[in-house]
Amino acid sequence: MDRFDRIFELNRILQGARRPVSRKALEAALECSRATVKRIIEDMRLYLNAPIVYDREYNGYCYDQSEGGMYELPGLWFNASELHALLTVQQLLADVQPGLLGPMLKPLQQRIDGLLELQRTGSEGLQGRIRMLQMATRHNAEQDGATFQTVAGALAQRRRLRLRYYSRWRQAHAQRDVSPQRLVHYRDNWYLDGWCHLRDGLRTFAVDAIEGAETLEQAALPVDVAALDEHFASSYGIFAGGPEHEAVLCFSAERARYVANERWHRDQRGRMLDDGRYELRLPYSNPAELIMDILKFGPDVEVMAPPPLRQAVVERMQNALRVYGEDAPCGRHAAMPGGGA
Repeated sequence: MDRFDRIFELNRILQGARRPVSRKALEAALECSRATVKRIIEDMRLYLNAPIVYDREYNGYCYDQSEGGMYELPGLWFNASELHALLTVQQLLADVQPGLLGPMLKPLQQRIDGLLELQRTGSEGLQGRIRMLQMATRHNAEQDGATFQTVAGALAQRRRLRLRYYSRWRQAHAQRDVSPQRLVHYRDNWYLDGWCHLRDGLRTFAVDAIEGAETLEQAALPVDVAALDEHFASSYGIFAGGPEHEAVLCFSAERARYVANERWHRDQRGRMLDDGRYELRLPYSNPAELIMDILKFGPDVEVMAPPPLRQAVVERMQNALRVYGEDAPCGRHAAMPGGGA
């Protein structure tokens, strides 16, 4: 424990103490000598205006509360592990959306670096040590940063947004007035859950498909969090709506050890079968995304129910096989690229 952490810890001890704390107790808690405890107390009094007083009756130290209120360390103050955790989150955000929050976080970065210098440990140790691999991330280089900030600002201020939106499904442009409810980061892309005043209902908008966003003066229509969860989170994937079906998936014994530790949905149910396979039950409404996730497991998963979902997966597999033609090599003995077998 260095000087920086000892100041932080002494402040925590004195804030939580019901009576003055003896010097011996402080020596043990701060893992230092009598002289070091005395020096830390003097430094806090001198440089941080800490109202630490000595109580003769209890032969210990405490904060003087005669002026009212509990003393707090000035400014941004964290211990070493908390500072490095902040830097970790900052780097994760930078990887998720490069440059998105850089200008806003720069002053915080400078303040953190300054605090770390006080304890002679810089932030360079984390740089380049955290890596996030992204896949299928969609970006609009000209719009993403400005659009995200406008959307996030309206969400924080609880004001309506006017969006120019491109619907990929309909391949059409439209203007919508939306009351933003929350931002969602899902599968490496950002989405806005909001109340659409045109459709008079809850909708999800991909942020990268927003071609322009304007904050309006009108207050956003409030929607209860429980209602949002019921609409957006009760079914599988990004598709909203109440669950209409339950998928029953059976994974091979080879995949069971991995899938058993995965969370596909908040309301999932799973169990290990006697033969080593794993059964997973999921609520869903629109099957499109669920089918894509099932197909990526190939022969290591079987849809047991409901029959329409099973048939849909079979048809997708048959269509995929037709893409490669009837004469396409198949089976474990087919020739592999590069001369392998």
